[in-house]
Amino acid sequence: MIIVMKKGTPELEIKKISEEMGKRGLQVNEIRGLNYTILGLIGDTVSVDPRDISVNVYVEKVMRVEEPYKRANRIFHPENSVIDVAGIKVGGEKIAVIAGPCSIETNEQMDEVAREVKKSGASMLRGGAFKPRTSPYSFQGLKEEGLDMLVEAGKNNRLPVVTEIMSIDRIPLFEEKVDLIQVGARNMQNFELLKAIGRGTTKPILLKRGLSATIEEWIMSAEYIIASGNPNVILCERGIRTFEKYTRNTLDLSAVLAAKKLTHLPVIVDPSHAAGKWWMVEDLAKAAIAVGADGLMIEVHNDPENAWCDGAQSLKPKRFNNLMEELKKISQIVGRSMD
Repeated sequence: MIIVMKKGTPELEIKKISEEMGKRGLQVNEIRGLNYTILGLIGDTVSVDPRDISVNVYVEKVMRVEEPYKRANRIFHPENSVIDVAGIKVGGEKIAVIAGPCSIETNEQMDEVAREVKKSGASMLRGGAFKPRTSPYSFQGLKEEGLDMLVEAGKNNRLPVVTEIMSIDRIPLFEEKVDLIQVGARNMQNFELLKAIGRGTTKPILLKRGLSATIEEWIMSAEYIIASGNPNVILCERGIRTFEKYTRNTLDLSAVLAAKKLTHLPVIVDPSHAAGKWWMVEDLAKAAIAVGADGLMIEVHNDPENAWCDGAQSLKPKRFNNLMEELKKISQIVGRSMD
């Protein structure tokens, strides 16, 4: 349930209502916008009669939130959230682009890719240090050694770094070294990890949609993180598993529109994992910006033919640079920017 207070409501009145709701065993989250104050009630609100609250002259309206997610709900927080990632704003007017290889391989590789994507206008550097793989025989990443390579390349090229966390025990390490912590598709419903991240860090979290997750399940996973104490969540649509086998996954661009309508959280798109084919990435990235995505995550590799992981879906730096030039034009058409 949410209580929308009228503009100019005295602080004493807001405090009085909050205390009354607290006595009823409800948690009250206060959200302040430019022209409103919202009191979000968390807990069992069945016994609360909206009419009893509405008699207060300072109350604009009272609404029940039907969806199971509360804190991520746009009704709860009407304005778009803008998440700060080491100075890079995600969710605002400017589109954020995260770029880099699927897997961290060498210092030279990371530094070269970081230098190239920075020159093309990328906002952040990605790279996999801890790799969840379907086969136990596939390359699992360089782990701590790879993370240090990523951090060094990011530092040398003044780019915040993004990488995936796999387990709760790594949270202190990621809190220290990583600017944007990614929760991958396979861990989207690892609820213990989600709760631990919510409690253990205020670093921004990039939450990828699960392989077969519904939009509501995806948002509910974000709710776990927010409810545990970390409001800095960015959603990432990366394609879902369907009956189609030609592409690696099926990119669901309608999910971008749905998530932005239902939640206040920024939404970015990963066309590389969705398609699994490098030649599809550019057009899918353009389409994502056209439908309103707040950013992109794109795999870029300096030598994809010899990549240790997912070379088939990686762009070479020159193609990435050309794509960035095209995206600048599209962003202007939809009222956004990349400068």
